[in-house]
Amino acid sequence: MKSYRIGQQASCSKTITETDFVLFAGLSGDFNPIHIDEEYAKKTRFKRRIAHGLLTSSLLSQLLGVHLPGKGSIYVEQSIRFKAPVFIGDTITAKATVQDIDQGKRILTLLTECFNQDKTIVLTGTAKMMVPEDGGGI
Repeated sequence: MKSYRIGQQASCSKTITETDFVLFAGLSGDFNPIHIDEEYAKKTRFKRRIAHGLLTSSLLSQLLGVHLPGKGSIYVEQSIRFKAPVFIGDTITAKATVQDIDQGKRILTLLTECFNQDKTIVLTGTAKMMVPEDGGGI
């Protein structure tokens, strides 16, 4: 059975594309012009389109569901603080670090962070994940 330790880390990366913007807008129904209208976005403080915040945070789903804690784990809670914008062409690395282990409830608390290619933190937060009794344990 898999075991976890405080300080254990995992990460994964993705380059954000125009297609990601379009697909996420269609999936979520969020057609805010800051995400989809270049002319509108030019008039904002960012001067160009920015990624949907939840598009960026969705990288945490891959990280936590596939890498750490991984197979069979279930989201219980997630806090998110957006720190910097994400643009088309940015390569975002999502990183999780185990902060606490509740053996009795089979819950891991993880620091969740996303960084761009310049190592600028774009998102930070905390996740709680329930780990299954089989296929990955505490």
